Amino acid sequence: MAEQFESSNDVTVTLPRIQERVPTVVVDDAHVIYRVHKGGGGGGGPVGALKRMVSRTSAPNIREVHAVKGVSFTAYRGEAIGLIGSNGSGKSTMLRAIAGLLPVNRGAVYTQGQPSLLGVNAALLNDLSGERNVVLGCLAMGMPPEEVQRQTPEIIEFSGINQRGDFASLPMRTYSSGMAARLRFSIAAAKKHDVLLIDEALATGDKGFRKRSEQRVRELRESAGTVFLVSHQLSSIRDTCERTIWLESGVLRMDGPTDEVLRAYEAFANGK
Repeated sequence: MAEQFESSNDVTVTLPRIQERVPTVVVDDAHVIYRVHKGGGGGGGPVGALKRMVSRTSAPNIREVHAVKGVSFTAYRGEAIGLIGSNGSGKSTMLRAIAGLLPVNRGAVYTQGQPSLLGVNAALLNDLSGERNVVLGCLAMGMPPEEVQRQTPEIIEFSGINQRGDFASLPMRTYSSGMAARLRFSIAAAKKHDVLLIDEALATGDKGFRKRSEQRVRELRESAGTVFLVSHQLSSIRDTCERTIWLESGVLRMDGPTDEVLRAYEAFANGK
């Protein structure tokens, strides 16, 4: 698209239209703090509680774990953003805070619409068949029944669960964890989302499924959505995301083009 402007000397000048960047997620100085019981032996669980009732002792001290520490960033429509970091760095906690499943103790998280966290919006029921779970998952995401009927065979084919038999007609309890994860991704990715949050789902399955998943993430991004991807497989981040956020010990270490951030992260990881 271009816009035309007339100058004072009656010359028409055509300028390209600058595409507006629309924010979909704003994280403003977010802090997430867990409270856990000190010590072992189940002091904070029901067994420990029963022992304290019998012995009339007080509850153990509470220890705070600062999982996310003052993180700020803005995500825009059409972006696919990788989220990387060492184990325990706060990646999954950050996703759950964006999804509204964890409250922030300080700061704020603003989102456009209701973000969809993969595996929550497409919860699977073990006693129902894979096909029935597809139908219920799609209906739960607000898809019209006629669209669900049309997309169900495509979702099952995309997931690859029928490659070694008719698993779509079997109860979910007969599935491996990898099959269940692939089906969750396939259900969630069947709908266009304002914000889709994916935690390690692309690490499951064979090379063919990973390629299909990565292509689907690109399609979701291009249809004006925003995708966040947490993965320990840096190749998936590199192939899917043009921007990457690096968290370490709950602190935002780097936010920028994927190649630059991955180079810095790999140097950090190799130097440990």
